[in-house]
Amino acid sequence: MKKNYNSVALVVLVLSLLSALYVNFYVDKVWLEQAYIYDIYTTESGQLAYTYRDKTRIIDNIVQYRDSPLNQANLSQVNSEPKITEQWVENEQGQISLLKPAFHFGLWSLLPAFLTIALCLLTREPLTSLFSGIVIGALMLGSYDLTDKVIIPNLAKEGTAALLLLYLWLLGGLLGIWSKTGAAQAFAHYMTDNFVRGPRSAKLVSWLMGVLFFQGGTMSTVLVGTTVKPLADKAKVSHEEMSYIVDSTASPIASVLAFNAWPAYVQALIFVPGVAFLATETDRIKFFFSSIPFSFYGILAVLGTLLVSLNVTKFAGKRINAAKLRVEQTGQLDAPDAKPLSAKELEGADVPAGYRPHMLEFIVPLVSLIAIAIFTFIFLGSPKVNWAFGVALLLAASIALVKGMSLNNVIDGFGNGLKGVVVASVILMLAVIIGSISKEIGGGLYLVSKLGQQLPFWLLPVILQLITMVIAFSTGTSWGTYAIAFPLAMPLAWAVAGAQELANPEVFMMICFATVLNGSVYGDQCSPISDTTILSAMTTGCDLMDHVKSQIVPATFAAGLAGVLWTGSALLLA
Repeated sequence: MKKNYNSVALVVLVLSLLSALYVNFYVDKVWLEQAYIYDIYTTESGQLAYTYRDKTRIIDNIVQYRDSPLNQANLSQVNSEPKITEQWVENEQGQISLLKPAFHFGLWSLLPAFLTIALCLLTREPLTSLFSGIVIGALMLGSYDLTDKVIIPNLAKEGTAALLLLYLWLLGGLLGIWSKTGAAQAFAHYMTDNFVRGPRSAKLVSWLMGVLFFQGGTMSTVLVGTTVKPLADKAKVSHEEMSYIVDSTASPIASVLAFNAWPAYVQALIFVPGVAFLATETDRIKFFFSSIPFSFYGILAVLGTLLVSLNVTKFAGKRINAAKLRVEQTGQLDAPDAKPLSAKELEGADVPAGYRPHMLEFIVPLVSLIAIAIFTFIFLGSPKVNWAFGVALLLAASIALVKGMSLNNVIDGFGNGLKGVVVASVILMLAVIIGSISKEIGGGLYLVSKLGQQLPFWLLPVILQLITMVIAFSTGTSWGTYAIAFPLAMPLAWAVAGAQELANPEVFMMICFATVLNGSVYGDQCSPISDTTILSAMTTGCDLMDHVKSQIVPATFAAGLAGVLWTGSALLLA
């Protein structure tokens, strides 16, 4: 059976390669206008400026919107790439915005993401699947030099380098030192003796920690997964259940308990000219929090993990139920053919003779990690994750040295930690690259552009949900999906509300906003090329595709119920 799947995968790959070359040579790009709105102010010298990534940027050479070669009317008349990449414009109402051109290849724009996901499902091998998707995307763009024109430029980006530093050196090193000192196992013993009485209480502790770490995304995934793995392993909880609990209490809870960086990021994407309740940054953040009661998927996803933690698993699908039964009958935390992302170096303790582990060696670095992340968020506006993990790593190493462990053993533990996460880190880097390529090719733009304004208003929320689910699943990023979907979905929702004369247009906008926010979370959470999906599997020791296949059933159940609630809310409240 596996050989047949590999044969099918090879056929799919060859056809995709031929299709990519066809697109590059014969398919024209469809150019679209992209307008970006910033909070603009006047400097002391009288110049217009805006702040981007904590830096002041001066605005000059503003032209009238109708005269810009980057407006949609002009872009629709050309088949070649525009001569300029961005331009500041002013419309007839005096609104200043930054225009940038973007393009898509129609339905072909979905090819790299489709191939990657198809190969992941067929071969259960994410490395080759991701790389194949990158090759296809590069060929479509005519970038034949994969190393110098595709891989290296993406790896050289500040965000990618930060991910590599965090998840390879800092996270890997910290896990390795905890393995060498036996700190994680000591913590697991302490929790087992005092709080955990079996698999259910271990899952409940894991769920509670997921709720408490409500910063969302990769940070919550790593913190919770790293903390609960040793106690869950000791309590004999299947890795499929644990990875689902960790993943489904990361971004979903962040969309509900939104005291994090999400509102500040999203508010910049939802400005709609002429809409009073979205006029200022304060208005848009208030709108975000007012929309939280409509975050039905986030609420249901977190409640779903609570039910699994309480051993209520009838809705969770046969894979999670089979995993639970397998552990009860055999004690095996993984399926027989599983390939866990965490290496053997991190699966147990390798404590030197004579060294006595203590659970404080786990708690002190972990508390410092959480405290630094929270306080930097409060005082600096965003959590400094690298600082948090760097200090935790230094504390773990220092405590081991003070207690008498030799420097050679500490370095050995650090090295084992790097080896333990290197494969997952490579997968993570490839996922980032293919997400960047998918965005450049315009798959998300194509999907959103297919929406029209002639839809019945009550259908728009669930259609936005489905579109953003597909975009996020295909690209592996919720925040990237927000950047694509919100600037298009919010004006569309406002236009529909006005055209169909809805009694409560603001409520309708809140519902549509929530569907984009939550649909993107679902797609990111379930995508095999998402960093949070990969990290949930890595930190809990689960096979990546086992995690994806087992999680998608309860997540889809929650998404389906949320879609019904959004449709009903639109009919009753808008």
